Amino acid sequence: MLTDPRALLRHLYEVAVARALPARVLAAHLPPPPKGRTLVLGAGKAGGSMAQALEAAWPTDAPLSGLVITRYGHRPPDYLPRRIELVEAAHPVPDAAGLQAAERMQALTQGLTPDDLVICLISGGGSALLSLPAEGLSLADKQQLNRALLDSGADITQMNCVRKHLSRIKGGRLAAACAPAQVLTLMISDVPGDDAAVIASGPTVPDPSSCGDALAICARYGITLPDVARRGLESGAFETPKPGDPRFAGHALRMLATPRQSLDAAAEAARSLGLQAHVLSDEIEGESRDIGAMHAALARSVARLGQPFARPCVLLSGGETTVTVRNPQGRGGRAGEFLLGCALGLAGEAGVHALAADTDGIDGKQDNAGALLSPDSLARAQALGLKPRELLQANCAYDFFEVLGDLLVTGPTFTNVNDFRALLIL
Repeated sequence: MLTDPRALLRHLYEVAVARALPARVLAAHLPPPPKGRTLVLGAGKAGGSMAQALEAAWPTDAPLSGLVITRYGHRPPDYLPRRIELVEAAHPVPDAAGLQAAERMQALTQGLTPDDLVICLISGGGSALLSLPAEGLSLADKQQLNRALLDSGADITQMNCVRKHLSRIKGGRLAAACAPAQVLTLMISDVPGDDAAVIASGPTVPDPSSCGDALAICARYGITLPDVARRGLESGAFETPKPGDPRFAGHALRMLATPRQSLDAAAEAARSLGLQAHVLSDEIEGESRDIGAMHAALARSVARLGQPFARPCVLLSGGETTVTVRNPQGRGGRAGEFLLGCALGLAGEAGVHALAADTDGIDGKQDNAGALLSPDSLARAQALGLKPRELLQANCAYDFFEVLGDLLVTGPTFTNVNDFRALLIL
């Protein structure tokens, strides 16, 4: 496989994704059925595959019902829900389908008893899918705020701090509404540090952030708030349930899959092929193009000097980078901007190949998971009349890799442990 760098890089990406598939990891974390009934609630890009895995593993003679929301097109094709209803809604900007499903989900929590069990299936993307605006806010208000946050360059922790304080279901409110039932949260992490309060805006865990934090983030990034939102934050009326709240007593949380586990699986796969593999970090954040340039500098040092790692090797990293949108009509996502920044930094460095992709199969708003980069990518682009710096400045990384035929298109993967990056240095 070393003779085909692209096939090797794709193999590592597929190994990383496979490590995070609910069908492989969920069943081992399920408790026995409770004395009462079992209600399943959930949201996220992996919601459909998590519900599928739970239905397959749950005893057929034990009561099971519920509602899970996933992104349009992320329903596993071989899943025919029998006991759990699966609703599709919009991501990353919420829509009416997500709002209606969230309202129904909140209503399902009524009448629960201490004998009942609520299993919450939470994965990345749940914040947009689980949209229930705070009192006085409309869906249009939330849509406008989401767009502004996505374009601002704020990181995921900052964005979700604002989102959870302007919601009636996120920031611990869903689990609080389940009291006095037992609550078990099964999570797939898509955030740096695997902070459960950040994943999908933490609908089932206490929230340590404050309304004041949300206001400060909006001020920092120039996010204009509707008057109702500003008043609710300034007065504290939109405050979230905090650690120590008795409604969370006895709740349990289990992390099914994390970015680090997927990177480690890819590293082991590389080593099995005779390559040294180095996981740089699973918590890298920052502007995508700048992180790409940083990776390029490291790869050049390895390629030219054999430092700090010997060749041949593969460098792996994850996390969640950001894109500051300068051109609203631009096409491209975090992975594309990372790779284009990396390409410019490498300047055709011999022997360096790269892949960057989102593990959910969707990079930004386009149809690709990411893209691939070769030592000859810039030369081929120049021959075709492409201007990579101008395309990067215009947020058009997708166009660059589309013309080269180097997009990585996988379709939805039905899981989500965020960014995956691999640099192969031969």
